[in-house]
Amino acid sequence: MLVYQDLLTGDELLSDSFPYREIHNGVLWEVDGKWVVQGAVDVDIGANPSAEGGDEDEGVNDQAVKVVDIVDTFRLQEQPPFDKKQFVAFIKKYIKLLTPKLEGEKQEEFKKNIEGATKFLLSKLSDLQFFVGEGMHDDSTLVFAYYKDGATDPTFLERSKATRDTKKLCCRWSNGGFVKAVDMDGGTVDIPSDEII
Repeated sequence: MLVYQDLLTGDELLSDSFPYREIHNGVLWEVDGKWVVQGAVDVDIGANPSAEGGDEDEGVNDQAVKVVDIVDTFRLQEQPPFDKKQFVAFIKKYIKLLTPKLEGEKQEEFKKNIEGATKFLLSKLSDLQFFVGEGMHDDSTLVFAYYKDGATDPTFLERSKATRDTKKLCCRWSNGGFVKAVDMDGGTVDIPSDEII
């Protein structure tokens, strides 16, 4: 699995488990989020607790919670909204921080296309929710979410040039006192199971 990390902070912002579409000449990725329910699962096994002298919720302390899959998976932290002046000031600072971290062609593409992407974001400013990575760094890349007309699930906008992809383990299994990990290149590594957190 590829995980996309913020170039400025190292926070994980997205993975290839969430398909994206490139917009504004590849400066932004558009990703469909989805509301999901976590927690309590109501399973009807045909029993009638009231006839058996028990309360329906007896012994159950589960709470179902609705979360947005991308926010939950990457532990994104919602931030207060920006007005136009704050947003423009943030973008100017962000461009100064990010540009030196980009190399060659990526830097040129970013410089050439960031203005159009910024205008697009400004046109939606009042509809956007703002998120940063788990570390909540002051200089984090912002992730944006909004609801398209009539949509019940949010659409996320992430800056493609502000991330780097890293390989994560795709699977592991126990082999006696070791855990065997398989990386994306097909190589395996034996890790003592007492070192696994």
